[in-house]
Order: sequence, then C-alpha cells, then structure tokens
Amino acid sequence: MSSDHHSPHPPAPADDSLSADERRLKELGYTQELARSMSGFSNFAVSFSIVSILSGCLTLYGFGMTTGGPALITWGWPVVGAMTLCVALAMAEICSSYPTAGGLYYWAAKLAPSRGPAWSWVTGWCNFMGQVAVTAGVDFGAASFANAFLELQWGYASTPAHTVLIFAVILLLHGLLNTRGVRLVAVLNNVSVWWHVFGVLIIVGALLAIPSHHASASFVFTRFVNNTGFHSSFYVALLGLLLAQYTLTGYDASAHMTEETHDAARSGPKGIVNSVVVSLVAGWILLLGITFAIQNYDGAVNSSTGVPPAQIFLDALGASGAKLLLLIVIGAQFFCGMASVTANSRMIYAFSRDGALPGSRIWHRIDPRTQTPTNAVWLAAGGAFLLGAQDLWNATAYAAVTSVSVIGMYISYVIPVYLRLRQGDAFERGPWHLGRWSKPVGTLAVGWTVLISVLFMLPTVSPITVTSFNYTPVAVAVVLGSAGIWWLVSARHWFTGPKIHQVPTEPTDRTSELEPR
Repeated sequence: MSSDHHSPHPPAPADDSLSADERRLKELGYTQELARSMSGFSNFAVSFSIVSILSGCLTLYGFGMTTGGPALITWGWPVVGAMTLCVALAMAEICSSYPTAGGLYYWAAKLAPSRGPAWSWVTGWCNFMGQVAVTAGVDFGAASFANAFLELQWGYASTPAHTVLIFAVILLLHGLLNTRGVRLVAVLNNVSVWWHVFGVLIIVGALLAIPSHHASASFVFTRFVNNTGFHSSFYVALLGLLLAQYTLTGYDASAHMTEETHDAARSGPKGIVNSVVVSLVAGWILLLGITFAIQNYDGAVNSSTGVPPAQIFLDALGASGAKLLLLIVIGAQFFCGMASVTANSRMIYAFSRDGALPGSRIWHRIDPRTQTPTNAVWLAAGGAFLLGAQDLWNATAYAAVTSVSVIGMYISYVIPVYLRLRQGDAFERGPWHLGRWSKPVGTLAVGWTVLISVLFMLPTVSPITVTSFNYTPVAVAVVLGSAGIWWLVSARHWFTGPKIHQVPTEPTDRTSELEPR
C-alpha cells in the first residue's frame, strides 16, 4: 500500500486553530470538550492499572489453587495471554480508525452501517454493565485485602459489614480523585505503573530470597490439583483458565481516554496492546514467584484469613513481611479501582452524549473548571457500590455479577472485531493497523471470546446446589434480555447510534498518515 495520495480537487482549507487530534474528532462528529492533556504513556498507564496483575492474579489465586492447581496457574497464563493479545490487537486496529471516548459502541455503529444502531445499543450496554461491575469487583477486592490487613494489624474483624464499609470509603476516594481533573488522574496512573512494576519485583524478590524452602520445579510446572468435585480433568483445566482471564480485562480504557490523549490514533492502540504485553510478562513472573514460595498448600487453601496469598506470605515471610507485601497489593488495587472509575465515567459520558442512558442530560455534563464529566464519575462509583453492597446478604449473587462483568466486557470487545471482519478490505484503516494479519488475528479473537463466554457460565463446583450454582447465565439473560426488550419496545424508535454533530468538509485518506506497520 502506497503512502501517496492524489486528488483531482484541492482539499478544503484546514482550520488552523484545531490540532490534528481535534480535526480528526470533528471528522468523526464531535467537538473537543474534554481536556486533551494525556501523553501516550499516561494512556497506556490507565489500561495497565485496570488490568492490574497485583489485583486480579492475587484475588483469584485461591480459585486457581483448587481448580487445576500449580500446573494451570503456570501454563494457563501464557495460553490465555496469547489469545487475549489477539483480542487486544484486533481492538487496537479499530481504535486507530475511530479514536473517540465512546470506543466500542461507536465502533460498532460505524462498522455496521445497515444495522448500526442495534449493534451499537447491544455493545454499549454490555460495556456499560461490564465496566460498572468491574469497578465493583476491583474495589471490593481492595476492601477485602484491606480488611484482612486491618485484622492482622489491629484485630478489625473481616466481616461483611466491615468490608462493605471499607468498600464505600474506597469508592468515595476514587470519586473525589476523579473529579479533580484528568491531569491528577494521569499523574496517579503514571505512579501506578511503577508501583506495579516495582511491587512485583519486591514481592517476587522477597519470596525468592527469604524463605529457606521452595517448591520444586516439577510441583510448579506439572502438579495438577482438582478440589472441585468434578471428575473430568479436562473440564477442570478449562475452568482453571478463568484465573488469567479475570485478570486480563479492562484494557479498552485506552480507547475511552483517546479524546483526552495526544496523537490519539497512535497512542490509543499502543496503550491497548502494550498494557496487555507488559501485564503478560510481569504477571507470569508474579505467579511463578508466589507458586514457588508455597510452604503448606492445604494450609493456604484453607487459610483462616480467607485470602490464600496472604497465608502464603505469612508462611514464607512471617507476620511483618506479610503485612508489607499486603500493603503493596492493596496500593495496587487502589490504583486499579481509580483507573476503572476513570474509564467507566468516560464511557458513561460518551454513551450519554448520544442519549442512550436514562438521564443522559445529567451524566453528559462537563465541569467547566476541570473539563471532567463529574456526574458520570459519581454514577460509576454509585453503581459499583450498589453491586458490591450485595455481599451484605448474598455473596453468591455478587460473584455472579463479577462473572457477568467479564462476559459483558468481552462481548462488547468482540462485536466490533466481528463487524470489522465482515467489512474486509472495505474497512478504512487508521495509521496503526495489522496489515495482512487483520483477518487471522480477528478470527482468533472472535473464537476465543465465544469459548470463554461459555466457560464463565459453567458450574465450578460439584455437587451443584442452590448456594454453589453459577448464577452467571441467569444474570446474563437478565441484562441482555432487558436491553433487548427495551430496544424492541422503545429504543429502536429513537436511538440512532452515535449522534454526529459535524460533517467532514473534505474526504480523507488516513492510511497515508503513516507507512503500514
């Protein structure tokens, strides 16, 4: 593909008062309202903070210990990582073409001209529900680890009421920080990157250097554990992949932040891909370090703390060392939740800008002082609290909500990828693209998402009872069913997809901006 472009007519005069990013946003139908002050690194930092290996890996490590054990913890990570990278690459290519805060649901509308509003509606609601639930899951995890630390340090009992109270305080802090403006959020996310990197190094270094005993390589790489009650090792091995997949989500945040990022058509895609790549490397090192440090496997699984990694830290390092590592993990989870609220609020802002949420006029308002969608921030935090507060009376239902979050997120990820595949060569590429690899990478991404969407709905414990039943299929049916009914009864008559406010004054050929990758 050549970078030359010839036109029989001279282009219309450019508006010199607009930056290249603002002109591209205008071509896509929007006026620059948010403060465009984020660097490419800060854009990457948001997604990397939400993926948060110190949050996802450790929160579900206990699940991995009973569902496949060390072998699945060790080998499931690179397998899931490779497939997740395909999803990220396919999303990044679309992000380069359409760098807007709406992200996925805007892409769906643009890639399906004939049925764009319907595709956009489903994608947007899946992403909205997924993001609210992800925020709830991350901050509730932070509250659980914080409660465990407080119990070890000061005897503040780990009860549902105490955990929900801590959860509310964390969400309040995240709301306040996000209303201060994107510059502060960007700085904190930049700090988060190094907190995660050095946190992993400190945790792994301590677990390697201090304990006098380490597990054998054969234990770490080949020991298979099945405490689920199911007899099929293959089935349990598939379930064991969920540890990694729960962690590797949320990287669409880079797309939602593109209207606040410089050189968005390149920085957004790079943020998506690099956040997954760096998380893959650092996450595997973290998982290996923890697994080698296990002193008493059954003792960790059945720990009175309720948090197996905390028991592994205690057994390997003693109380003081364990508390230090717990503080590192809690800090990482705090950064993760803050970035999640940021991305969620931008999606709410964009979806409301196009009239798709009840009370859209409220959620779309921008604070003139900070150029931040303050009301959207509080909707994100408030919605997450309502989900997490369910732990007061039903922990099983809350677990189902967090499972739905991942299914919702990945369905919203892959719908635009599927629609892009259908377009084939008609797809208008941005400056960052996959070239001839678009079709095979996109096909793998769609296939993998179908597989994990089924996996997340399957039972994880046998025998299946009212309390152990995986309620995820019920919750998915309620969410998608409600959105579908609303569409058929009402929304299809008024929701036309992303509202375009300006019309481009000249044709563009953006593949000429950069030579193919």
